[in-house]
Amino acid sequence: MIKAGEAGGILDEILKRLATQVEQDASMRKKIKGAMTYPIVILSVTVIAFFGITMFVLPKIGKIITDLGGPGAKLPIYTTAMLNISAFMQKRGGFVFIAVVVGTFFFLRYIKTPKGKLNFHKALLKTPILKDIIIKIAVARFARTFASLMTAGVTVLDALEVTGGAVGNKVIQQELIDAAKEVKNGKQLSEPLGLSKNFPAIVSQMLAIGEETGETSTVLIRVADFYEEEVSTVIDSLASIIEPIMIIVLGAGVGLIAASVMGPIASLSKNIGG
Repeated sequence: MIKAGEAGGILDEILKRLATQVEQDASMRKKIKGAMTYPIVILSVTVIAFFGITMFVLPKIGKIITDLGGPGAKLPIYTTAMLNISAFMQKRGGFVFIAVVVGTFFFLRYIKTPKGKLNFHKALLKTPILKDIIIKIAVARFARTFASLMTAGVTVLDALEVTGGAVGNKVIQQELIDAAKEVKNGKQLSEPLGLSKNFPAIVSQMLAIGEETGETSTVLIRVADFYEEEVSTVIDSLASIIEPIMIIVLGAGVGLIAASVMGPIASLSKNIGG
């Protein structure tokens, strides 16, 4: 945006609008991070607890169960499965940890490459729930950035080039690049965006109205406000839903481990007592 402002001699106007956009993006990021902090903490604790229980606690309990019932004792399927997982983690736990760390390292490196980032962004756009949030964020960024540039007097083609890099998704960026080619051939921007797989139909419809009335910037700012509000609402809803879901998942895991351990012990104790 600064580059476009320097080229058009409107750097002061661009910087004012850029400041507004940065504030909007920072607010959105803060809301997303706030919504994800609790689930990430719970998930991390769950994973650490699982490794600790399977590697250090279950082996000792498994020995108690074997001593009580003998090597030929019949155990429930879920208890046998937990003991097998425990035995595997004891033997291969270090390897599993190293494999996870190495795999994560190479995955993060891969998604920083142009091809890896494109494939990663394609996968995100196929993920339920995340897809809607990503598209709404991208549309809001597109609408506000494009409106700012158009208001500042930047040409449509230059505005599309700058806006493509601001949407935060390589797939949608490529759609804007393709749209710029159509605009260069004489079409209105609303036409190629109307054929987009990711831009909602309402965006092209609103853009078409703006092109007809000469109020493109005003219309797009309203679109940006609408989708930013939508993102805020979705994130708030997810935050309220994710917390109880994570608690249920954690409780189910603890319950399964408790049932797989305490059930056989109680049953074998009764048999011994009888």
